[in-house]
Amino acid sequence: MQRRTTLKNQTPLRQFSSIPVIDISGLYSTVSAERHAVAADIRNAARDVGFFYISGHQIPDDATDDLIAAAKQYFAQPYEQKMQNYIGLSQNHSGYVPEGEEVFYSPDQNSGSDRPRDQKEAYDINYDLSDLSYQRPMLGPTLWPDNDDFKAKVSRYYNHGTELAKVLFRGFALALGLEETFFDGKLIRPPNQLRLIHYPYDPEAEDAQGIGAHTDYECFTLLLPTADGLEVLNGEGRWIDAPVIPGCFVVNIGDMMELLSNGRFRATTHRVRKVREERYSFPLFCTCDYDTVIEPVMGAIEPAIGAIESTDKHYAPVKCGDHLYAQTIDTFAYLQKRLNSGKIERPETHLDIGFGREEQAL
Repeated sequence: MQRRTTLKNQTPLRQFSSIPVIDISGLYSTVSAERHAVAADIRNAARDVGFFYISGHQIPDDATDDLIAAAKQYFAQPYEQKMQNYIGLSQNHSGYVPEGEEVFYSPDQNSGSDRPRDQKEAYDINYDLSDLSYQRPMLGPTLWPDNDDFKAKVSRYYNHGTELAKVLFRGFALALGLEETFFDGKLIRPPNQLRLIHYPYDPEAEDAQGIGAHTDYECFTLLLPTADGLEVLNGEGRWIDAPVIPGCFVVNIGDMMELLSNGRFRATTHRVRKVREERYSFPLFCTCDYDTVIEPVMGAIEPAIGAIESTDKHYAPVKCGDHLYAQTIDTFAYLQKRLNSGKIERPETHLDIGFGREEQAL
């Protein structure tokens, strides 16, 4: 199996104590200098923190309001009703995710029994594929509940989020010193996943785990939360709060962007803790087309010599969909059952190690 070469001794510790806010309105400008100015801010935040807030986006307030309302209505249903849309019934890893479905399963041990159980439920929405000639393990028709209003509101937000993702991909391309259109041809049918996550109210929760420490698998995540609880791990091993800022989204670097940048942009470990109030969270995981081969687009920077580049590439190429599928198999109980029964196979070309682990090891 391919493994990433650790960069623990090659990159400086990221000693951030807060998450920066970037006004991305300049990315919509026809003036090149304004787009490049935003890209410079993205570059700094992606390199030094791995997380940032964005303002100046063009997602309408009523689209976010409708999404939140649809989620609240769906999760208020009885458990038996929600399980009619169980994710294990889907063709593209979409549908209802009950509490306890997600537990990390080590490829070596095939057991997640020693990991704390996340206190959450979710509904996952993927790219709703109509042309089945492009079907892949996580790319196919979305499993929708029998509720046209839910589908309309969630689809509208998904479409707005996907358009914003394309704008951000152009910003990331500029931030990496690439052609602004570098990602355009890789975003035709991306298996972007929108998660509607519900953290139930628990009056006894003092330090309850909403989601355990992890990095995201894709290129970046566009997050809309309704309450505080997100924490980000810095290079000193300290958890930094990422509170809700009205009108802003949270963006964080994922595994694939770390790989693309050859470690310049780092996938930062994060978690949801202290879930003392009912909380909803809507991450849109943004990625490239399923069969896109992701590999470093530049050599590494050697900090000891300043800004001099080496030609070393610390990450092996990987098919975007393979990495996503392998990590998802390692997380979901229904896929583990299929794996253990021989109905599916784990991709051989994935990266068999998580990202953002340097901070976790401190």
